[in-house]
Order: sequence, then structure tokens, then C-alpha cells
Amino acid sequence: MENVLRKMKDIIKKYSVVLSEVLKVDVEIVDSNLYRIAGTGKFSKEIDKYIYDSGYVTKKVIETSERILIENPGKDPVCRSCPNKESCEETFEVSTPIILNNQVIGAIGLVCFSKEQKIHIMENYNTFIRFLDQISDLISSKAYEVIENHNNMAILQLLNNITDKIDEGIVVFDKNLNLLKINSTGEKILNCKKSNMKNMSLEKLREEDNEIGEYNLTVNDKTYNLIGRDYNINIDNYNKIFIFNDANLLREKIFKLANRKEKTGLDRIIGNSKEIERVKKRVKMICDTSSTVLITGESGTGKELFARAIHEESKKNKEPFVPVNCGAIPENLLESELFGYVKGAFTGADPKGKIGKFQMAHGGTIFLDEIGDMPIPIQVKILRVLEEREVTPLGSNESKKINVRVIGATNKNLEKMVKENLFREDLYYRLNVIPLHIPPLRERAGDVRLLSKKFIDTYSKLFNKPILKVEEDFFENIEKYSWPGNVRELQNVMEYIVNIGESTCIIDKNILPNKIRNVSMDLELKNYNLEYIEKHIIKKAIEKYGNKGTDKKIVAEKLGIGIATLYRKMKKYNI
Repeated sequence: MENVLRKMKDIIKKYSVVLSEVLKVDVEIVDSNLYRIAGTGKFSKEIDKYIYDSGYVTKKVIETSERILIENPGKDPVCRSCPNKESCEETFEVSTPIILNNQVIGAIGLVCFSKEQKIHIMENYNTFIRFLDQISDLISSKAYEVIENHNNMAILQLLNNITDKIDEGIVVFDKNLNLLKINSTGEKILNCKKSNMKNMSLEKLREEDNEIGEYNLTVNDKTYNLIGRDYNINIDNYNKIFIFNDANLLREKIFKLANRKEKTGLDRIIGNSKEIERVKKRVKMICDTSSTVLITGESGTGKELFARAIHEESKKNKEPFVPVNCGAIPENLLESELFGYVKGAFTGADPKGKIGKFQMAHGGTIFLDEIGDMPIPIQVKILRVLEEREVTPLGSNESKKINVRVIGATNKNLEKMVKENLFREDLYYRLNVIPLHIPPLRERAGDVRLLSKKFIDTYSKLFNKPILKVEEDFFENIEKYSWPGNVRELQNVMEYIVNIGESTCIIDKNILPNKIRNVSMDLELKNYNLEYIEKHIIKKAIEKYGNKGTDKKIVAEKLGIGIATLYRKMKKYNI
């Protein structure tokens, strides 16, 4: 700010001349560094002079921000330190500060060198002082404009330097929405060079969080659907800046970022039991087909984990994976959530409309979890989407083509629901093109130990509780438990165990919840009944190794009996 008057040298010179001619006195204008910027009469030959040793009045004005009147130059207290006080030629002086933003940026001095000039000033003192103040204010206003223009030019220079270095489109408009600038990314998104952009209009459709909105940008009669934000800048002819990205590309980026931590391939599915290996093998076989998949399995078996694995192992793994919990969304909202709606579609809707999950999943995979809870009317529309590969938002007559793979999942018996008219038969067969059943944890021999180790390790790091050792009796107990809640229940129990353990602890069976620990005690409490023990052991062996023909051979081998004996005992105990 100290040098702003120097930047205004030409205009300040004009002000000093006007003042001098009107008031018939000499004028000097000095900046806050005590350099004379302009002057008339005797001062005109000493422009740019540093007046620290002679300009005592001006220096005092700049220090105090107050006007100073010197009626007797050389004899006034202000002049005591001046080396020229005895030979001072001045007869009168008045100096007033130039103030900008509460800071003195300079001073204007009116100086008389004759008695006639002094009398002239004194007789018209109030009028001249008002005029002097007006000139001071005018210089201050011009200085503000100079600073603003300088800042604006710096901002524009910065804008020009950075616009071509970011991966978003940037368009700068004037007040009439004429294009002033577009960066290279913007040209790439719009697939059009600036030189070919003639007519342009910008319409804001709806606003999301954080000021981000959906826009239609029309260029040469072609409309682009964009996501971005606009800002009013009002710098010279620069009126508005619009920062944007292609709507579909940005949605894909958002979903990729949102799902990044959740993405999982087959290598992240823990388990090496033959049951789970069989499922993994099937996933590899079906991942690259576009056919629908219906994943079945008890609650807590990890159906979404396998749905993600199908997506991640496929060629669509760089496209969006959009999960929808059909059972968690109220029936009256499910349709709009899946298919979206246009503005004015229904009372209470977002006036700007909303894009549905199917459109968000375009190019990728949509996962319809708990599809057995889907209302019949919605089932009809899902069937149409599967058959026609297009969706129609609520309130719209225009269908939109989509390229989406559909994976459904349920823990219900859909065949039974079809017979009971609770689920559409045609939709069931359309979904069940590729069935994939996830076995319960009790049928995954050996996986309980692997999963528990993984969960314990995860939570010990999360809670900063190092686990010194896990005793064998702990694993023996959890392997005897049937885990009706499957992997989800196992995960919750391991989280509980790490939480209640000491900061550095050894885990054994005594830390287990009673319902799990008591399973192993059943045999001890009832060991007087041999038939009970035999039945219990056979059941546990079948749960561990399976109930199919080849599995039973393994069960018989493990029990040390023949296959015929095993069948006889299973019949005896109604297993």
C-alpha cells in the first residue's frame, strides 16, 4: 500500500496542478515513505525527493493522521528540529493526511511563500480546507481503485496460470454470459474448441450438498449435463466462473471413491473350506457374464461380500457398484430411490428432481439386497428394467437406456414365496438365471478359526490392544458352536472379546460369552447318557463335513465307522 501513490503519479500530478491554480498557492503531495510524488512552484523541481530531513510538518501529519496548520513557519513547535527553521521562506502551511482503509498513505500540503498568499488562504480558510479534504478523499478513492485493479489482475493472472493445470472444466463468462475463457479440460469435456463456441447458456437444475449443483450447459444448440458450481467474481469484465465435470463421469468417480475401502475381490474372502472354495470357483466362472445372479444364503453369511467379489472380478470392476437394501427403504420411497424422478413428480419431492440408483449404476453393477422384501408393484417395474434395459423416472414420459448388471440377494425361500403369491414367478426366474448359494458358517469346516484370527487381529489394531496369545481351548470352543448368525455373529463376538480384554491379554475360552462356552459343557453335563453323546457327535461331524453322499463317507471315516453304520445311526437318531 505504501507505493500506491507512486503508481498514480500522473493523475496525482494533475490534482496538484488543479489545487495550485484554484487556491493560488504551491502544493506538494508526499507518500507515506516521505517521497515527494508531485509538486508545483518551487516543489516542481524536487519531485521524487526524499524529504525526511526537511519535511517535518508532513512527517508529523503521517505519524499522527491529523491535519496540521502552521501559521508561523520556523517558530511553530513542530519546526524546532528543522535545520532550516531560521531561514525558512514559508509564510503559511497546512497539511492534511490521505487516508485509505484507516491507514495513512500520504499527505497534501498547501504552502504559501508570500504575505498575500497567506492572507488569501486565511480569509477563505474553511472553504479551502473543504476543497483540500475533497481532493484528499478523491486521491484515496483512486488509490483504492488502483489497489483493487492490481489485486484483480493478480487474481486473473493466477486464474490463467492454474486453470490449465486442474482436471475440472473451467469456463469464465462476462456479464452477458459471453465466453471469455475455457481451459483445456473444459474443451475436452465439451469436445469443442473455444474458437467454435458461439452461443452459450447455463441453466442450474438442482443443488446438491456443498454448493455443488447439476447444470445444463448449452453450446451451439447442444446441451451438456454437468455437475459443478458457479461463482460470481465481478473482476473487470469477468463476471462468473463455472467449474464443472461431466455428470456421469463425476457420479462414477464418487461411487468409486465411496466404495474404495469396501471393494473386495475373491482374495479378500477369508476361508479355505471346500464349501467356500466351491463358491469362489463359481464366482470366477460367472463374473464376466452379463446375466443376472441371485445370491441366497442365511442372514450374516456375507452375500454382499460375494456380490462385490463378482463385480470386482469382472471386466466392470472400474465401473460403479451400487448397493441397495430393498428391505431398509420404506415402500413409498423405494420406487423413487431405484428409478429417480423429475421435478414436480410428487408432493414433497425435491423440486429439482433426483437420479435413481439404476442410472447411477450405469456401466456397472447394481446389487439388490433383501429383494424378497420388495413390494409386488415394484417387482413389476424391476422385471421391465431387466427385460427392456431402460428406466423411466417418476413423473417422466421419457425412458433412459441403461447398461447395468443386476445381482439380487435374499435369505428367504423365494420358491415358496412364489407359490404363496408373495413374489412374482416371472421375476424369480428372470433373477435366478445364475443361482449362487452361500453356505452357512457351520458347514464351513475350519473357516471359523481363520475368520476369528482375522477379526481378532483387526480389532486389536483398531482398539490398540495387542493380543499376546490365543489359547487352543478358545478355538475348540468356538468351533463347537453352531453360529446361527453366521459370519456376522462371529465378527461381533470377536469385537466383544477384544473390547472386554485387558490392554495386553491372553485370550482363552473363559472370555467367551456363556452361550458359546456352555455348548462345550453340554457333553460334560450329560455324559452319563451314551446315546446322547453318540447322537451329538454324529450331528457335529455332519455339520462340520457336510450332509451329501461324498461328505458322509468323510464323516464315517472321521468317526471310525462304516458308511452303512453311519446311515443306520442317522436313521436311529432321526438325523
